[in-house]
Amino acid sequence: MVIKRNILSKLIKWRDSKNRKPLILQGARQVGKTWALKQFGKEYFENTAYFNFDEKTELKQFFAQTKDVNRLLQNLSFVNGKPILPEKTLIIFDEIQECNDALNSLKYFNENAPQYVLVCAGSLLGVALNRGASFPVGKVDFLNVYPVSFSEFLGASDLQLLEYLSLKDNFDQIPDLFFNQLVDKFKMYYISGGMPEAVVALLENQDVEQTQRILSNILNAYQLDFSKHTENHLIPKLTHVWNSVPSQLARENKKFVYQTVKQGARAREYEDALLWLAQAGLIYRVYSCKKPALPLSAYGDLSAFKVYLSDVGLLRRLSALDPIAIREGNRLFVEFKGALTENFILQSLIMQFEETPHYWTSGNQAEVDFLIQYQNDIIPIEVKADENVTGKSLSFYEKQFQPKYRIRYSLKNLKQDGNLINIPLFMADFTKKILTLADRTNNLPQIN
Repeated sequence: MVIKRNILSKLIKWRDSKNRKPLILQGARQVGKTWALKQFGKEYFENTAYFNFDEKTELKQFFAQTKDVNRLLQNLSFVNGKPILPEKTLIIFDEIQECNDALNSLKYFNENAPQYVLVCAGSLLGVALNRGASFPVGKVDFLNVYPVSFSEFLGASDLQLLEYLSLKDNFDQIPDLFFNQLVDKFKMYYISGGMPEAVVALLENQDVEQTQRILSNILNAYQLDFSKHTENHLIPKLTHVWNSVPSQLARENKKFVYQTVKQGARAREYEDALLWLAQAGLIYRVYSCKKPALPLSAYGDLSAFKVYLSDVGLLRRLSALDPIAIREGNRLFVEFKGALTENFILQSLIMQFEETPHYWTSGNQAEVDFLIQYQNDIIPIEVKADENVTGKSLSFYEKQFQPKYRIRYSLKNLKQDGNLINIPLFMADFTKKILTLADRTNNLPQIN
């Protein structure tokens, strides 16, 4: 099974850009970075020259000996067994964080050989840079690779349903025939999450047990990274923080509490562990916002935040929620204080808006799950894991700040009621499109 990944269209756009620089693809381990680059080479280039600095450590010697791009290309051509040609060969440097000299060489590729198409991947690049790796600032482009989204999952499991959602250009209700099928597919997505190997096991092999094993193996691999790529004193702290995430999210108030990590824990003891996990792409920190104003980042409260995982399937597996819950109505969505659904919505928002949202509270009176900055507006978001949409937080926020739009995700049908837009959970990946549709419906000017 080949899952059509949205990253490929972004790679094509990068390749064709006038001021193209060497590209670094970032993302957590096993989200499909290497596959995407190899598929990109297979579909859009005559040849691919692939070099992995973790598998072939002797490659590092080439970059230690010279910064001359022509000499490097000559040596790499010998290893590749074929000439590396401008525009026709895709050069892939995988696990580039393992070779600082290769990372630094990107500057010289950009300055002296821009006609060569060079892409790099690094699962722990953020961690490597934090440890002092030299970096060619301003000489590279970046793209992020995320886990398989629900829309990508839907494209692999039922292309007609994806096409139906993609072509929808009004707020008319989705017919029950389609709606119920989409909810069923959405439940399946919660089992695998977005790890490509787990998605294939579920969709191609229909094997839930294999999907469970794959997710367990990925979680184990992440924990092995703790010991392989960090200092010894940090390993137990990373493990404690990582294992505490389900407990943090199981609380009614999901604000991260250090006492949940370990009795007597203090912020300064665990800040390095949280930073490492975030730089490795394994967690997201969603900060509280003191004031919902532009830009949101200027009003973040760095002392108050919530922690989510990078993938809803991994969170389900780490939390030991049995997939059998899929058969029990909407239980899979509402169990665990709706944390899986919040995690899913967060992933979708980050993929679309390329920024981590904030959240907002007003004492004990109200809490808005997420705030996003869209064009010149701050949009409050409420996440409901079921059809029960009662709650006062969005109304409370409305009275105080009069936002242009309010968004509520739930299992209710698509609907616009004044400035409140209800988006079915399975349509979360179309949020940007829906906001544009709302502007058009209300005859508001649209900003490209």
